[in-house]
Amino acid sequence: MALTAYNMKTKKKNVPFSGTPEIMKTKNKRYLVQGKDKDGNKMASAISEANALAAIKNKEAKKGW
Repeated sequence: MALTAYNMKTKKKNVPFSGTPEIMKTKNKRYLVQGKDKDGNKMASAISEANALAAIKNKEAKKGW
């Protein structure tokens, strides 16, 4: 499962993260993936708890809380 997001700058969907993104937990107990694309543009995407924990377990993302 590759983590992807919408790139606001280029207006493209399903852009993969470059490097290892970080998963953050909001105060409302939701999960966000934050990182950069290959061009260095910042991206973020909301994901489910199951996908967030699976990405951390598979070492696709870093735990940020």
